[in-house]
Amino acid sequence: MREYEKWLGAGALSADEKNELTHLSEAEINDRFYTNLKFGTAGIRGVCGVGTNRFNRFVVSQTTKGLANVILKNNAGGENGVIIGYDSRLQSKEFAHLCAEIMATNGIKSYIYKELSPTPLVSFAIRHYKTIAGINITASHNPKEYNGYKVYWSNGAQLDNQHADGILEEMEHIDIFEKQNAISFEQGVAQGLIEILGEETERLFLDETHKVLLDKSIIAAVQDDFSVVYTPFHGAGYRLVPQLLEELGVKHIHCVPEQMILDGNFPTVKVPNPEEIDGFKLAIELAKKHNSDLIIGTDPDADRVGVICKDKNGDFISLSGNMIGCLIAEFIIQTLKDNMPKNPMVVKSIVTSKMVEKICQVNKVDCFASFTGFRFIAELIDSKVGYHSLLAFEESYGYLMGDYTRDKDALVASAIITQMACYYKAKSMNLLDALDALYTKYGYYLEKTLSITMSGADGLAKMQALMKDFRENPKPYIADTKVSSIKYYSDGYSYDFKEFTKMELEGSDVVAFELEDGTTFIVRPSGTEPKVKVYILADSDSYENAQIKIDKFAAFSSTMFL
Repeated sequence: MREYEKWLGAGALSADEKNELTHLSEAEINDRFYTNLKFGTAGIRGVCGVGTNRFNRFVVSQTTKGLANVILKNNAGGENGVIIGYDSRLQSKEFAHLCAEIMATNGIKSYIYKELSPTPLVSFAIRHYKTIAGINITASHNPKEYNGYKVYWSNGAQLDNQHADGILEEMEHIDIFEKQNAISFEQGVAQGLIEILGEETERLFLDETHKVLLDKSIIAAVQDDFSVVYTPFHGAGYRLVPQLLEELGVKHIHCVPEQMILDGNFPTVKVPNPEEIDGFKLAIELAKKHNSDLIIGTDPDADRVGVICKDKNGDFISLSGNMIGCLIAEFIIQTLKDNMPKNPMVVKSIVTSKMVEKICQVNKVDCFASFTGFRFIAELIDSKVGYHSLLAFEESYGYLMGDYTRDKDALVASAIITQMACYYKAKSMNLLDALDALYTKYGYYLEKTLSITMSGADGLAKMQALMKDFRENPKPYIADTKVSSIKYYSDGYSYDFKEFTKMELEGSDVVAFELEDGTTFIVRPSGTEPKVKVYILADSDSYENAQIKIDKFAAFSSTMFL
């Protein structure tokens, strides 16, 4: 209530912002002011609105000033500058311009895209222009009420702990209501402190994308008969994904017209998430009209991609992120098997399908696992000096090929998925047929991710208590299946109920149970949403037996958090 009164009396608030606070219920006041939005290695993400637990111009200003202070301490004068991008969400452009104004006020040059830009373009530009940092205003695939602030460092990856802690420490000494932008956007441009990035940077990015894509003749072989439907979900992929596919030789690209309209309200979907098949309703209708082979959808900042393909009955089936990643891995490895680069590797997260480990093992490709999040995947890639990364991916629909960017890239993923679909079409197969072939070759691997929402102060306390209980009270059974070992990633130890063994990975609030039937059961709190996530990774000698395992542990999960 003290924070609420402080904000209500702040002279920095506009009349509309004060009015927003005036008519709140006690419960709404508590939700907006019981905590601050958490700043971490993924930056900040939250529901837009006035308050400490909301995403707003005051949070953007305070965060940007904190970042500016860290830049000046690490890069005297800030001469290397920062890249700034933004997506189609409400106020994203205004927030991005505010960031540029604050950087200019601190004498730090900004390179800002002239219009909304895919997330991978921000990471690419940091590496290409050798800036010290980058900012992207986006909440990725979250509901329309959200926006966010991603921060990148000079390697093009999201912040490491050291720099994130440095920004957070600076923010603690900055008055959230103090005006930080003494220089306007127009003044910054006139003084050379703000530079607009346009088509030339996009062209450089697309050229790098072409270098990592495979034999162009794959598409040419079926281009007259192959048809793809694309939707950007009202977001940043709307221009460059179709352009890239056209440059690869795809002749028949049908974009969902209603979803090509840039709109942060995302009027045609409940949530702009390519993981949710409900958002593809219009795309499926268009695919049926044109008898298309494939549907591709990218989220608002174009770092995630979802795939829908047609089965032999003409029905459109959604593929999971794990399925897509395993298909891509097999496709790349088999295509390159006679011309494999030295020391090839595939990188995945610890919650990603174990099938890719089997694919790599059989084909003599190294497979390495990181914590969830592309910041950790990028760190792992950078640490493997001398290795060639064929593919990096995680189960949440994020994929990366090549060395030119260090975040998820839905553009290159859309291109490789299209190539893959064309490859199998030439063999009279679709992606579902290809997936069946994977199961036959490597075994039946199935996965399921459950998200348990725990909103508000009570939810946060319950989430913390739950994870503490998992760490302090080893569970000998999950459902009725015996636990063979528990991996405590927060401390970096594995426990087999006899002794603790040090692991390579540590520092993330994740608990993984390895079960005697071969199933892996993983629990972790989300880093961007008020949720606990449960990952079930199962395999067996048949699809039916693997599904039985999935169903059993999913049912157990639904009761575990009551």
